[in-house]
Amino acid sequence: MGFPENVLARGEKVVKNLHPHWLTVFGASLVGLLVIAAAAFAAWATPDDTTGNRIQWVSVGVAALLFLTLVVVPFLRWRTTHYVITTHRVMVRRGLLSKEGKDITLSKITDVSFRQSFLDRLIRAGTLNIESAGDSADELLRNIPNSDDVQQLINALIDEDANRRAGRIIDGRTRMDEGDAASAEREGMPRRRREDLDLPARPREEHAERGEREERGEREERAERGEPEQPDPPAPPPHELPTEPPGRR
Repeated sequence: MGFPENVLARGEKVVKNLHPHWLTVFGASLVGLLVIAAAAFAAWATPDDTTGNRIQWVSVGVAALLFLTLVVVPFLRWRTTHYVITTHRVMVRRGLLSKEGKDITLSKITDVSFRQSFLDRLIRAGTLNIESAGDSADELLRNIPNSDDVQQLINALIDEDANRRAGRIIDGRTRMDEGDAASAEREGMPRRRREDLDLPARPREEHAERGEREERGEREERAERGEPEQPDPPAPPPHELPTEPPGRR
């Protein structure tokens, strides 16, 4: 049973889809072989008469029930347990008839650790412990094949997700700044142009005001010393154009 990829978000990709280690169903496989062997022995050992046929049918029925309970159900439970690692999150899906699941976004994962017993080291499996921010309990992923490699993979994806989010924030801020600048340029260009046109006149106005203040101060100082006020110099005569002699007309 494959993992339903319709639960993925846009741009999200599955990096690794895991089931528990195959040794999880190794015991159930041995039990299935024993049940089959016991049913075959019962069919061979019973006599070929009415009583023997009844014993054979009862043996087959019991063997089928045991095989379904002890072999088929564990195998289906193993196949329907998914540990999915994507570019955005870690998803856990369990259940055959009733389903349960949990999603842990990479940005909320605070720590990933693994634990291996001696037997786990022999079969290259282990238990992953994923700690996440918030009040939710830690998620234990049991019997993970190559648990140490999976831990390193999740840590690498967390770093990539953080870098991607940081780049998206910077890009968003840049676009906002560009949009604000364009909006300000559209709205404030006439004002800035008027200010640019007024810039050359401002220094002249300030210089004239400063000259008037200095001249007024000098007059007040002369009045305090009792000096007569000097008359303003006469204005220069206006420029007259030369006239031609009347004889040249």
